[in-house]
Amino acid sequence: MRGVFCIFARSNEMDYMYLNLKTEKKHRKGMNRGFLLRAGFMLVSAWFAVGTAVMAQEPAQGATLKVTLDDALNIALSDNPTIKVAEQQIEVKKISKDEAWQSLLPSADFSGTVQYTVLAAVMKLNGMEFKMGQDNTSTWNGQIQVSLPIFAPTVYATMNLTETDLANAIEQSRSSKLDLVNQVTKAYYQVILAQDSYDVLCKSLEQAQKNFDVVRSLYELGGTSEYDKISAEVQLRSLNPTVIQARNAVSLAKLQLMVLMGIDPETEIVVEGSLEDYEDQLYGESLSSGSYSLENNTNMRQLKMNETMLNQTLKVQKMNFLPTLALAGTYSFQSLYNDNWNVFDYTWAKSSSIVLSLSVPIFRMGNFTKMRSTKLQISQLNENIGYTKKQLDMQVRSYVDNMKANAEQVASNHEAIEQAEKGREIASKRYEIGKGTILELNNSEVALTQAKLTYSQSIYNYLAAKADLEKVLGNEDKINSGK
Repeated sequence: MRGVFCIFARSNEMDYMYLNLKTEKKHRKGMNRGFLLRAGFMLVSAWFAVGTAVMAQEPAQGATLKVTLDDALNIALSDNPTIKVAEQQIEVKKISKDEAWQSLLPSADFSGTVQYTVLAAVMKLNGMEFKMGQDNTSTWNGQIQVSLPIFAPTVYATMNLTETDLANAIEQSRSSKLDLVNQVTKAYYQVILAQDSYDVLCKSLEQAQKNFDVVRSLYELGGTSEYDKISAEVQLRSLNPTVIQARNAVSLAKLQLMVLMGIDPETEIVVEGSLEDYEDQLYGESLSSGSYSLENNTNMRQLKMNETMLNQTLKVQKMNFLPTLALAGTYSFQSLYNDNWNVFDYTWAKSSSIVLSLSVPIFRMGNFTKMRSTKLQISQLNENIGYTKKQLDMQVRSYVDNMKANAEQVASNHEAIEQAEKGREIASKRYEIGKGTILELNNSEVALTQAKLTYSQSIYNYLAAKADLEKVLGNEDKINSGK
């Protein structure tokens, strides 16, 4: 279990609370040991059964899951509903592509009719009567027709359009993955930031407790005033609500990460490590320089694909002005005036034909209107592409500048922590020998706490800016590592 156990006590009542908490801690420790043994047995069993390095992506309710950044990305890319929907959309576009080329395959149709004549029509001409058929008889007709498109330019252009539409769906899926990787990465760093802040505040509370014990001892010996004792106690008590807020912030950050990962929110996750672990990596990356290309940016790629699709749509509309050629074969059979229902006794008249049909469009005003609308959409899209590129360039510069600024702040804040620790030690010694004031002691502790929090925040800001930069540049390293 991560976290620093923070206590403070004053008088006999506080000592009593301390004993209760200590007893409860031992009890929990015993429970956790038994729990970890059971969880370890379950994980080992799963490893032998499944044979995979990534285990318990859907842990049982109440289980504890240790999560690294790679683990979080792997689970999110496999279990997040957004990614599943994007993958299903790719399958839909593949089906649409198949429908396009299948239009060039031959088609076969069968049609048949049965007509029963109760009373045949009679036609009179020049005083003569002619009966059109026979009463109480049936007429049977059947036809099989096979057609094959020989030249269908609209279908050819539509096939190219569906291929680009499929590529666009794949790029949209990639965009969803990049966005999810960005969110999970920043949520993971947010959990570490919350845990580091909680640790800093707990240590500050623990130090405030020690300062209060020193001041109280001096007060009981008559070495300091009651004001100093009250000030130390107020400093101690004022930190407790902040520690509670920090603990709640850790829980909220973990919940957000679990939602993005797509796992049960009731699962207990453990994120180990500290932002300080990324400091060396931060310096190495900040020293490297180079140009940044938007070639892999998903927004630019989707806009260019949309431009290609509009040009292909315009081509499809132009193909509507070209003639189409089709071949059709027909086989017909017919039986007339049957007075019974035994079809095997009927006399059938059979015929067959082959038809070559040519259709030439002469005038279709709707095609001109559609083409004009498509050309306007292409012009609008070109303007949007230029504007989007400028915005992305500005975002890249902003993220790079933020990374450089925070890298410099980390170095400065690291030195500030060392100076603040030294200042707190001096203030503590000065107060113990009676040359310092309680105000100096409290200020030194506040300065150290603020320096540590600012240090962690600057590292987080750097990592968050780096994650945003990778998203804008379309970096697929973390996506590929999650496969």
